[in-house]
Amino acid sequence: MSFPHSFSSFLTIPHASYVDPQQFSLFRRLDSCKSTQELKQVHAIIIKTNPSLQTRLIYTKIISISTSFHDPDPSYINSILTQIPNPDIRIYNSIIRLFSGPKTKNNSLIAFSFYQELLVKGLFPDNYTYPFLLKLCAESRALREGQEIHGHVVKNGLVWDLYVVNTLMRMYSVCGVIVAAQKVFDESPDRDMVSWTILIQGYVKMGFWKEGIRVFSEMCEANFQADEMTMVIVLSACANLGDLVLGRRIHEYMLEQKVNFDVFVGNTLVDMYLKCGDAGFARKVFNEMPVKNVVSWNSMISGLAQQGEFKEALSMFRKMQNRGVKPDDVTLVGVLNSCANLGMLELGKWVHAYVDRNRIKADRFIGNALVDMYAKCGSIDEAFKVFNGMKLRDVYTYTAIIVGLAMHGQGERALNLFSEMPKMGIEPDGVTYVGVLMACSHVGLVEEGRKHFAEMSRLYNLEPQTEHYGCMVDLLGRAGLINEAEEFIKSMPIEPDAFVWGALLGACRIHGKVELAEIVMEKLVKIEPDRDGAYILMSNIYSSANKWRDALKLRKEMNERKLKKTPGCSSIELDGVVHEFRKGDKTQRNTKEVYILLDQMKSHLKSSRQWEGTDEFS
Repeated sequence: MSFPHSFSSFLTIPHASYVDPQQFSLFRRLDSCKSTQELKQVHAIIIKTNPSLQTRLIYTKIISISTSFHDPDPSYINSILTQIPNPDIRIYNSIIRLFSGPKTKNNSLIAFSFYQELLVKGLFPDNYTYPFLLKLCAESRALREGQEIHGHVVKNGLVWDLYVVNTLMRMYSVCGVIVAAQKVFDESPDRDMVSWTILIQGYVKMGFWKEGIRVFSEMCEANFQADEMTMVIVLSACANLGDLVLGRRIHEYMLEQKVNFDVFVGNTLVDMYLKCGDAGFARKVFNEMPVKNVVSWNSMISGLAQQGEFKEALSMFRKMQNRGVKPDDVTLVGVLNSCANLGMLELGKWVHAYVDRNRIKADRFIGNALVDMYAKCGSIDEAFKVFNGMKLRDVYTYTAIIVGLAMHGQGERALNLFSEMPKMGIEPDGVTYVGVLMACSHVGLVEEGRKHFAEMSRLYNLEPQTEHYGCMVDLLGRAGLINEAEEFIKSMPIEPDAFVWGALLGACRIHGKVELAEIVMEKLVKIEPDRDGAYILMSNIYSSANKWRDALKLRKEMNERKLKKTPGCSSIELDGVVHEFRKGDKTQRNTKEVYILLDQMKSHLKSSRQWEGTDEFS
């Protein structure tokens, strides 16, 4: 927020015609000082050589210069201030401004002490004093002090000053009291674009996205035209709401009002369209951006990855490399996430090598992404190596390795790491417990699983979700405790979903519980009538029990419902490209060669079996 020119210039050097040459020379010498120490040295020379120069003007100048240094000395400034007879509010404003600025963080007490001093001396704060103090309250989240300043503002009749009102609103917004910010706004007789933007931003930052959009609509009705900053805030609200229709209307408004389409607006538009599920239009906006930065590329890469468009995300990364744009931490996390979900180990290793080569710390975000990528790509030992090399670990780090170990059947190792978390002062979250329960399930630790499930809510106040209940059903079912698993489902405080019933149906297949499987299948079909999974699993259960007629009947029902079995899929990474193969798929470019090779392998296998069946010495 800029200040009127009159404030920034009120302590400038007087024109030479108003001072004698000696005093003017002294001003120039004071201006050449680069630190408080140098200033003290010049001040000492003045005292020793010419005490008559210790005037109000000189002391005012010394304070002015002191407030420009990175190493201000409060005690020195205060000692100079005591030498000035009847200091005015402008001098105090200069000092308060210094100790409420970014150069002197954690000096709020000093700023408030000078404020108290000016009040004791009977000076009246003006519309410069309060904004400095309110800004300080906002930065230090000092709501109580801010409310006191608000009272002084009202008492001194400055509640009608627009600049003071805006800083009051910002203080309340930053401190999370948006109701108070709205009240100040409502009671203000005058508003400008800053007022509207502060209120919109306050609502959006607190997660009240619909309220932020409401205020924006009121602003438009009041005939205020939004600028780039306002539009970035409004678009972020649309992105969080996931409201594509609203997002398109906002975009149309920007075009109609000819809002400056800078890189920040472009990045936010791309992010909004991706989060609202329109990757095509996000790409169109991205391609039409006249200027792009690394954030622009990150928006596309991360956004596509979040939408499950992992191949497209990696394609965008390759274009980014071709354009010579250097990736940052956010880029690499998005790329590693895509590699993890596509099983692209080689590209993931390349990213890891890039991190090492550029001496990027593999901690927190990048480290977590590397652990997750290696685990999902089947290299659990590499994942563990990255984990051990991380100096800074958080709940996501432990969760990634615990889930990875559980997926690879190393349940006991996963549980040992979980027991390490409290010692490190890290609390598990819901996803961590999914990994823990999976680990218990894979190694058959029923009692251990029961204990951890109970501790979720008792120790960490985590309410179990359907995925936790599903893991428990899977644990009990694998251990052969089918009846207990069934009773467990009946006692659930939430409605069991397909994941829970699917776990029980899987247990029925393992232990041959045909009758219970039929009941469970009916439940699954009601929840997911268009999915083929329950039919396939039930058909396999019938086949295992030699109930071929029932299995055939189920297949017929699938045909009548026009449910097709999802074909099996395998993939292989070659030269950084993932090739997918599905049953019956002939769309691959080298399909003919692939099938010729498969026929050769079949023939080779047949001849090998025939050879093994003959007597080698006959």
